[in-house]
Amino acid sequence: MRTRFVIGASVAVVAVLAAGWFWPAAYWGLAIVLPLVALGVSDMTQTRHAVRRNFPLVGHGRYLLEMIRPEINQYFVESNSDGKPFSRNDRSVVYQRAKGELDTLPFGTQRDVYATGYEWINHSLAPAEPDLTAARTVVGGPDCKQPYAASIFNVSGMSYGSLSKNAVLALNRGAKLGNFAHSTGEGGLSQYHLEPGGDLIWQIGTGYFSCRDAAGRFNDEAFAQRAALPNVRMIEIKLSQGAKPGHGGILPAKKLTPEIAEIRGVPLGKDVISPPAHSAFSSPRGLLEFVKRLRDLSGGKPVGFKLCVGKRHEFLGIVKAMLQTGITPDFITVDGGEGGTGAAPPEFSDFVGTPLNDGLSFVHNALVGAEVRDRIRIIASGKVNTGFAMATKAALGADMCSAARAMMFALGCIQALRCNSNHCPTGVATQNPELVAGLHVGDKAQRVARYHRETVHSFFEVLGAAGLRRPGDLKPWYVMRRVSPLETLSYASIYPSVQPGELSGPRVTGMLARVWEAASPERF
Repeated sequence: MRTRFVIGASVAVVAVLAAGWFWPAAYWGLAIVLPLVALGVSDMTQTRHAVRRNFPLVGHGRYLLEMIRPEINQYFVESNSDGKPFSRNDRSVVYQRAKGELDTLPFGTQRDVYATGYEWINHSLAPAEPDLTAARTVVGGPDCKQPYAASIFNVSGMSYGSLSKNAVLALNRGAKLGNFAHSTGEGGLSQYHLEPGGDLIWQIGTGYFSCRDAAGRFNDEAFAQRAALPNVRMIEIKLSQGAKPGHGGILPAKKLTPEIAEIRGVPLGKDVISPPAHSAFSSPRGLLEFVKRLRDLSGGKPVGFKLCVGKRHEFLGIVKAMLQTGITPDFITVDGGEGGTGAAPPEFSDFVGTPLNDGLSFVHNALVGAEVRDRIRIIASGKVNTGFAMATKAALGADMCSAARAMMFALGCIQALRCNSNHCPTGVATQNPELVAGLHVGDKAQRVARYHRETVHSFFEVLGAAGLRRPGDLKPWYVMRRVSPLETLSYASIYPSVQPGELSGPRVTGMLARVWEAASPERF
């Protein structure tokens, strides 16, 4: 659109000058044309609004519409566990914090507090001063030689290819500014992840991009070479993701550039569809042996895996394998079936995979029951965008949270829903060079860092209001949910817990006993 504007503006000016040659009164047209040209040039050179940079003059239409239907300035106070898409109000929280705008709310909540699904946290009449040193947590079990002190809020996995190079650069520079971690997504380790110098969680998916051989199998040498990079602080094996659990990752051919094809080691001209399952292992025991293999190859860096919970006996098979082999991951990332930023078939987006709260509670309880919870950090990933949302995940057992969609909003995403068409108007999810250029890396990196800082700050404010000092002090009974217009329950009632050792003794009893019996460390 910038090229079209320059051509159109030039034609308009020449046309007015030519008309004035024959009819001097036509020169008055410059009084209209020149201000519009000046406004368009201003749009192209400013850095705060990608839509205006990419669509000079025309982009103002979006902001005019917002004046007609203004966004309500309010906090997002739901748990995001209902699978609904983010609303305008949800985005406004992220936008305001990312831009450094006032985000307080007059006249109380705008939510229907008697609607089924409404959630809140019980406050204390003796608020506490939170311990801000708890804003970081150490990831690394007994076999980890290079533990990592991670922020409690990080960037979830989004690949270069799905995102533009400017989006990746801005996310990583923001992570560097804010001292938090940036997950690469399964699309491989690119120069745009590495250049800014921010901490990275290198995600290894079923395609083994950036660490595969010519046949697409995992390559030890290629992995070890890149895992040794100082930016790479943790390695995450992706078993499944919330957007499309049980389905391989998708990169449409129209977004596959020669550079991305080289990074991934795939041919041009075809959709890049990762296999639904790993070829490096095929059982719970094999997964844990792969964890150990990657930890050894990386020089002892933290290694874990990411999954959206599906069949519960399969995860318990992994837990059984932990007990039998003595191998434990350093962390487990639990994604929710309602999460995801990538393109996916609607059946998978809407109906496959366990929602985050249910999956998170189950994973936490399984590790507690097997008495391995203290060796493994849990990361919650799925529509986490506010301090309250972080609090709900901490109450269910999460040590840390990560966000993808909210970080895209911080970059300027307006949910145009053109992610898989290569026509993202903000330059976030496209490989079109003209659109990518509209995303100013420096400005958006500042926004990402600012959003992270303000969200962590809000989380600790909520924590203090509940009379607590550290995230680990949050328990399920602090969070309430209205389950009907006349009934409320705490998380403790909705998500029952198991006792330590309940799954590791000679005789297993309790709510997981039947599923535990069906679990096998030798097969998924």
